[in-house]
Amino acid sequence: MKVQSYLCFEGRTEEALKFYEKAIGAKVDMLMRYKEAPDVTCTPGNEDKVMHSAFHVGDTQLMASDGRMQPPAKFSGISLTINAKDEAEAKKLFDGLADGGQVQMPLTPTFFSPSFGMVGDRFGVTWMVMAERKS
Repeated sequence: MKVQSYLCFEGRTEEALKFYEKAIGAKVDMLMRYKEAPDVTCTPGNEDKVMHSAFHVGDTQLMASDGRMQPPAKFSGISLTINAKDEAEAKKLFDGLADGGQVQMPLTPTFFSPSFGMVGDRFGVTWMVMAERKS
């Protein structure tokens, strides 16, 4: 069994995917618009919105859509954690996600990581960025 995260960006999925490609090296696996889906009707004017997409960040696949297009997107009560191989990569990922977002906890050494921080990106998704501890 596998559990995957599905993010609804309420009309901003395409923008979010482009941001994640630049900020953290995400790779889009697939993207389907409402107008491309058989037997699916949508509100007129939303035909080009994203019905479903899948993308990879490292080894993890996430899924996303434009949802019901009722902004703003609400991502409360969840965080995505991204594990960096070292402190330099953690800083690069953190800074990329913080562009247009809000730092909730700056990168700092902790008892469990040499560099850990929390940032809400420009779409409201909270990320915990953590450098792996070397043995």
